[in-house]
Order: sequence, then structure tokens, then C-alpha cells
Amino acid sequence: MGGNNLETRSLIDELRPFDKTAGLFDLGHPLLNRVAESFVKAAGIGAIQAVSREAYFTATESASGDNGGMPPGIGVSRRNRFQDFKGETNKKSIEALVKGSGKESLQWGLAAGMYSGLTYGLKEARGVHDWKNSAMAGAVTGAALALTSDDSSHEQIVQCAITGAAISTAANLLTGIF
Repeated sequence: MGGNNLETRSLIDELRPFDKTAGLFDLGHPLLNRVAESFVKAAGIGAIQAVSREAYFTATESASGDNGGMPPGIGVSRRNRFQDFKGETNKKSIEALVKGSGKESLQWGLAAGMYSGLTYGLKEARGVHDWKNSAMAGAVTGAALALTSDDSSHEQIVQCAITGAAISTAANLLTGIF
């Protein structure tokens, strides 16, 4: 493109450098790029998930009373509600929503960044990308995620580590099948 053509560049021309090989970030090292990109993507998904979950529960509660149409055995605490969301003022409710969704998006981002960084580091260290790397990265990420909860116990940490290893191993083994 010439110098006089600069004003006529479209949005597609501006976004074209962000293809799959380049990624969103260039921090100077592929490990840093992967961790940062995974963090940002997952944090955004976590925030959207937290806000949409709260909007759903608010809508169902207002439509059908206090229990929100949920079965009697599922209480408010079981639905992972934000604390203080039903404040005396809208300002307090909005602050609780922002604080809660921020915490959840941070947890999602840290988990994704940690998993991505661990799988990349293990691949570079071992020279192969296999289910063992995925299992180890999933176990460490699961344990770290359990530590971010308010009431983490030894059993919960072990359970989350096993669950993380199982899910990431299954995902690795099923890659390419579907």
C-alpha cells in the first residue's frame, strides 16, 4: 500500500496482522505471549459468565418469587451468588456485581494462563507434547484453582487436582478425534 492509500484502509486491513500465527500480544517470548493471551481470553469469558449467571438468577427470582423457580433443595448459596448483591441501593448491588465478576474473571484468567504456560513449558522441557504434559498441567492448575476458593480444604485441593488432570488429559486424548 502506498502512502496516499493510508486513509482508505478498512478495518479488515487493520486487523489482518492479528492472524492465528501472530496472536494478540508480542511480549518477546512465546511463553509470555501464550500466558497473556490465554489470561485475557479466559478472563473475558469468566466475566461474561459471572454477569450472565447473575442476570439469569435475578430474572428468575423476580419472575417466580424468592426461590427463583429452582428446586427446593438448591438454596441461594448453592447457586454461587455474589455477596451483597441485593443491597439497599442500586449502587451497592452494582459494586457487588463488579467485585464478584472481577474476582471470577481473575480466577478464570489465572487458571487459563497457568495451564497454557505449564503445557508450553513442559513441552519445551520434555521435547514432546503428550497426555502427560496435559495431566501435570491440569493437576497443578486444578490445585491452584482450589486454593483461590474461600473455604479450601486438603480434600478439596486434591479433588480439584485430580479433576483438572482428568479433564485436561481427556481433552488432549480426544483432540483430533472430533
